[in-house]
Amino acid sequence: MNNKYDYDIIVIGGGHAGIEAALAAARMGANTAIFIINEESIGRMSCNPSIGGPAKGHLAREIDALGGELARVADITGIQFRMLNKKKGPAVWAPRSQNDRYLYSAEMKNVVLKQPNLELLVEEVADVLTEKMKNNTAKKIRTTGVQTVNGKKYYAPRVIIAGGTFFNGLIHIGKESYPSGRDNEPASLYLSRSLEKMGLRLGRFKTGTPPRIDLNTLNYNLVEEQPGDEPPEGFSYYRGIDLKNLISCFLTYTNKETHRIIEDNIKESALYGGRIRGTGPRYCPSIEDKIVRFPDKEMHHLFIEPEGLSTNEGYVNGISTSLPAQIQDKLVKSIPALNKAKILKYGYAIEYDYVIPGQIETTMEIKRIAGLYTAGQINGTSGYEEAAAQGLMAGVNAILSMDNKDPFILDRGSSYIGVLIDDLIIKGTNEPYRMFTSRAEYRLFLRQDNADERLMPLGYKLGLVSSDRWSIFRKTMQIIHREIEFLKNNNTRKKLTPKNKDRQAEPIKYAALLKRPEVTLNDLIEYGYSPPTDVSKSIWSRISLQIKYEGYLKRQQQDIEKFRQIETLIIPQNIEYSAVKTITMEAREKLTKVKPKSLGQAARISGVNYTDITSLMVYLKRNGFIS
Repeated sequence: MNNKYDYDIIVIGGGHAGIEAALAAARMGANTAIFIINEESIGRMSCNPSIGGPAKGHLAREIDALGGELARVADITGIQFRMLNKKKGPAVWAPRSQNDRYLYSAEMKNVVLKQPNLELLVEEVADVLTEKMKNNTAKKIRTTGVQTVNGKKYYAPRVIIAGGTFFNGLIHIGKESYPSGRDNEPASLYLSRSLEKMGLRLGRFKTGTPPRIDLNTLNYNLVEEQPGDEPPEGFSYYRGIDLKNLISCFLTYTNKETHRIIEDNIKESALYGGRIRGTGPRYCPSIEDKIVRFPDKEMHHLFIEPEGLSTNEGYVNGISTSLPAQIQDKLVKSIPALNKAKILKYGYAIEYDYVIPGQIETTMEIKRIAGLYTAGQINGTSGYEEAAAQGLMAGVNAILSMDNKDPFILDRGSSYIGVLIDDLIIKGTNEPYRMFTSRAEYRLFLRQDNADERLMPLGYKLGLVSSDRWSIFRKTMQIIHREIEFLKNNNTRKKLTPKNKDRQAEPIKYAALLKRPEVTLNDLIEYGYSPPTDVSKSIWSRISLQIKYEGYLKRQQQDIEKFRQIETLIIPQNIEYSAVKTITMEAREKLTKVKPKSLGQAARISGVNYTDITSLMVYLKRNGFIS
């Protein structure tokens, strides 16, 4: 390390993004510091204490395959495990865990404190230090470190900001508003100004949380129990973690009386009373939003989810609100199962600043400021998993840039992480971004069960996957490939009776039999297949899916190859789109603003159509930019 610097990497924030960024950097050998405001808040699950769900479970497994920490800690502290969407196709199967909020944070804190090369500093950062670039480059300034609120300076050539909802955070409950970060922690009031002074464009988003109730006051006779799956299935590959379902969650509903109370008091809501100007998440709306947007719907699902083993606190998933406390009391008691429920914490809305994500590179580095990276909700996303994925990518790329190595980029054909980052920088977002399986064009290939096959070789190459895990992974792949070859090349011992009675019974390849939708492992065993003892239930599931969907997967991989061909057509960053008269004015404006790196990225920009892309390709070829 250069003697002018105190650290190689400085990370601001100890949430899910900050943790993954700091751990990745430290594990790749960088002298790293992570700054937090409150030591007890490391890895805090400030909203629902759960990991995974549709698309989020895919992200969690991809983070794990690359050597991240979120999935491992989710498995260790999980108190209920479920695989969602099992009645649908395998592309949308999604692992989910309910976690002990306190154990999760404690385990993450323990990981951070024990990590070599990583120093934890409990200080609030007020400013990012910069200096002018001396050489002729597109980036005019670069980071040199940070300054805390007490004026102390710490120097590093790379800084990663992962401040979550703390930037200029403002909590609303009814007509009451006060500066705060998540869960009554202090807001960060200085860093937003620092970013604006550097010329970054900021936006304002809003999110919220529901009231928490005393589970001892819940009427269990009026709720539907939702136990975990047996056997439980978690997120982390090849760790040998013992998973157990220790609690159940519960389902109930709002009703006409609940809706009447909200309608009668809608102006008391901070959201509808005009006190909130930030945009909220469309796909995780407040209960006020649900009632206003869906007036004909007579009921909405509510999930009662325990927050831990050592607490009686329950998260009422489905009624996020910024209504006054006394209205929240009436709202909760209007639900029969909660008519005697005691509220332990009232729900609230929180507004916060974010960096408009079109200003970041695919590496998570700010386009105009060398060495400054952002990750998590500061980039306009929502959710623990989206934040952790960005943090991991920021940490890895910050280290690679210091060593002048090629950046680590995941594309849309390789991962949900690639979809997430591409969406942010190319399409942008007008609301807190949430990952869905529908956002991924190649979701049958990007399943939650094969994240290790897609990404673990990359994590191992980066030095983030241990040799022990790598060895087990390779053995697993050998078993899968061995059994698929056997099933494709060997006939059933028992002859198959044909549907046409005029034909004689004949043997058939096991794989051909397994392609039939209704055929299971037990059917194959009946026809003579004897699975070796090293074929576990999870391995068999992957073998079965790979064979049953072989044709679809081949077509999707062909689509991915076509996609990657257009991604390799690089657009020079100094091109003047105003000179390309054959494309529409809107396309010229959008292309000038986004500055896509490739024709593939250009094609995904809203407002740029197929004709524009064709004309742009002709222009680039005619002027010798591409062959």
